[in-house]
Amino acid sequence: MEKTIRLIGVPMDLGQSYRGVDMGPDAIRYAGLADALTSLGYKVHDSGDLPVPKRYGLERIDRDCLVMAVEQGCDLVYKAACQTLQKGEMPIFMGGDHTMAIGSISGLTCKHPAGVIWFDAHGDSNTPNTSPSGNIHGMSLAILLGHGHETLVHLGDRGAKLRPEDVVLVGVRSLDDGEKQLLADLGVRILTMRDIDERGMGAVIQDALHHLRHCRHLHISLDMDCLDPQIAPGVGTPCPGGITYREAQLAMEIIADTDRCRSLDIVEINPIIDQANKTSSMAVALVESLAGKTIL
Repeated sequence: MEKTIRLIGVPMDLGQSYRGVDMGPDAIRYAGLADALTSLGYKVHDSGDLPVPKRYGLERIDRDCLVMAVEQGCDLVYKAACQTLQKGEMPIFMGGDHTMAIGSISGLTCKHPAGVIWFDAHGDSNTPNTSPSGNIHGMSLAILLGHGHETLVHLGDRGAKLRPEDVVLVGVRSLDDGEKQLLADLGVRILTMRDIDERGMGAVIQDALHHLRHCRHLHISLDMDCLDPQIAPGVGTPCPGGITYREAQLAMEIIADTDRCRSLDIVEINPIIDQANKTSSMAVALVESLAGKTIL
């Protein structure tokens, strides 16, 4: 049976202060994602971009206004996720900053739980009380786990959308003290760059999949800053010492082998600071591997 993928653009730039991340969806399209998936035998529909609020269109830039705008934008993402799953399609959400995952994961878990592999250089697990910057894209995972801005925690259904045992962080190499404490208190599984260096990506991803063995379906939340900035320079918060291209591709291939991936976020691509759309092209190559492209 022909599988259907639904591309959904989320040009959200509310979670941080750098301009340009709202252009991420079009950069991914320009890199050829739809054609790449079609060549693998998928039926692909592109829903265009959701009309999320933009930072430059806000009446003022302060915490309350930003939280309200994020809530409005993530509610649109939430509804799109619910509708796509009802149709039996696989949604790929193209961002935009990582705040959009509050909406996508809230929608994707509204009927059935899912395990989440969160590829990121950062923990995204700050709260308003611990965040050094106040940027909401650094709070997304904490909110999904039930900690942070109340209106965002209760987006869609009330309360936490993920249990700590349903999440694995992969590729982390930069954590604030408050994040370390929250993640430790909750018991979230964290597989850092040291784990990848010492054990290899194959063993690390098998570890993540084993940890999530109780989850029938998987959601991949792919922050492109998990990759080393030498190969993915077009991200808002680059962090040296990241995942190599081949390590990332291997991770996607192993996940694809399980046939459990049902949804995907691609976030934090900023074409303004990219080099010849290199980061978006890298994202497309990784999605191809996740969608089943193999060497042989």
